[in-house]
Amino acid sequence: MKEFEGAVPIEKVFDLADGEKAIVRGWIYRTRSSGGVVFASVRDASGVVQVAIKKDAVSEAQFKDAQRALIESSVVVEGAVRSDKRAPGGKELQVTAFKLVHAAEVFPITRDQSPEFLLDVRHLWLRSQRMTSVMKARHYIVKYLREFFDENDFYELAPPIITKSGCEGGSTLFSLDYFGEKAFLTQSGQLYNEAFITALERVFILAPSFRAEKSRTTKHLTEYWHLEEEAAWFDNEDNMRLQEELVSFACQELAKKQGDLLSKFRKPEELIAVEPPFPRLSYDDAVKRLKKAGLEFEWGDDFGVPHEEALTKDEDKPLFVCNWPRKSKPFYMAEAGDGKHVLNADLLAPKGHGEIIGGSEREWDYARLVKRMKEQKLDLKNYEWYLDLRRFGSVPHSGFGLGIERLVKWMLDLEHIRDAIPFPRVINRAYP
Repeated sequence: MKEFEGAVPIEKVFDLADGEKAIVRGWIYRTRSSGGVVFASVRDASGVVQVAIKKDAVSEAQFKDAQRALIESSVVVEGAVRSDKRAPGGKELQVTAFKLVHAAEVFPITRDQSPEFLLDVRHLWLRSQRMTSVMKARHYIVKYLREFFDENDFYELAPPIITKSGCEGGSTLFSLDYFGEKAFLTQSGQLYNEAFITALERVFILAPSFRAEKSRTTKHLTEYWHLEEEAAWFDNEDNMRLQEELVSFACQELAKKQGDLLSKFRKPEELIAVEPPFPRLSYDDAVKRLKKAGLEFEWGDDFGVPHEEALTKDEDKPLFVCNWPRKSKPFYMAEAGDGKHVLNADLLAPKGHGEIIGGSEREWDYARLVKRMKEQKLDLKNYEWYLDLRRFGSVPHSGFGLGIERLVKWMLDLEHIRDAIPFPRVINRAYP
C-alpha cells in the first residue's frame, strides 16, 4: 500500500527516542475511550504498542473511526513516540494520523472460554498472545533442528505421503481409495529414508505423519509433523549420541538466542542445562522400577502416561529407555542377539512429558528381515521395493523419528500437545 508507506515493525518503536515519529500497521488488541482520547493497543507479528488518539490531534473522521474500531480491526497509525511508565513496554505513540483499514465485528472470544470453544474458533484464537508466542517458538525450534542437520552434513529430502506400505502396524493406518486401489496415509517416511541413504548416506525428512490411534491423552495427535533421520554406517550407539546432540542443540539455541520468548513459558536456564550425555535405562530395568513403584506392568507392554511419568518425574534431562522386547517392536528393528530384545531406544522427555523420539538400528540382512516380516504377517508384495534395498548394496544403518509437537510441548512446558500445532487433529476433531 502506498498510503502510510514506511511502516516499521512495532518492536522497533521501543528503540526510538521521545519525539521521533513512526508508522505502524496491525490489529487492535485492546481499546478503551476516556473523554476526548481513545487508548488502543495495536499488535503485529513483532509485538504490541499502546497508541493514544486525541480528538484534537486528528481529523474528526479519523477520531470517529478510532472510537468505532473494535478489537481485531486492522489499522495504520502514525505518531510520535513518548515515554510513559503506565504504557506496556514504557512507550506509546501519540497519534497524528489514524486509518481504519477494516472495521471488525464484535470479536467472539472473551475471557474464560472453554477449551472446546477455543478449538472451535482456533482460526481466531491463534491471534492470542500466548498462541502467537508458541508458534514463534515452534518456528525457532524447527529452524535449529534443521541447522543442526545442516552443520552435520545431512541432506533434507521429501518422502511420499500416500503409500502402499505400512511402517508401524496396520491397526493405526488411515486407508483411502487410490483410483480403485487401497492405499494409506503415511505413518512414517522411515522406509523411504532407508532408500535415500544408499545414495546420500546421511538424510532427514520433515513431513506430516498420520496415526489412527484412538487415544485421548495430552500427547496424542492423529496428524503431526515428523522429523526423521537415517544414516548409513551408524549403529544404535551412534544413533543415540546423535539424538542427544540434536535435542541439546535445539534447547541451547532456543534458550540462548530466544530467551525472552522462552521466558514466557519456563526459565531458560532449565533448557541450558540439557546437555549430553542423557541418562540411560534398559527396558528390563524400567520394568523393575515400575513394579517397585507399585504400578501394574507386564514385560512386553508399552508405556502409558502413568509409566512415563513415574520414570521421568525426577529427571531434568531426557531419558533413554533402551533394548525393548522384540515382540513389541516393528519388523525393521535389528535384534540384540539374545532373541528377546532389539537394538533400539525411546527417548522420554522429563517430568512426564512423554516419548519424543523413537529410534533403532535397522535390520539390514535380507533373510532376517523377511523372517521378521512373515512373523508379523505382512504382505511382502507391498514391500518388494523395500526388500530390494537389502538385495542391492545393503549396509548397517540406524535412524529415528522425532515428533515436532511433542518436542515443542516439552521444551515450552505446555499442558497439552494440541497447543503445539496451529490446527490440531485429534480423534474427535477435524475442524476448522
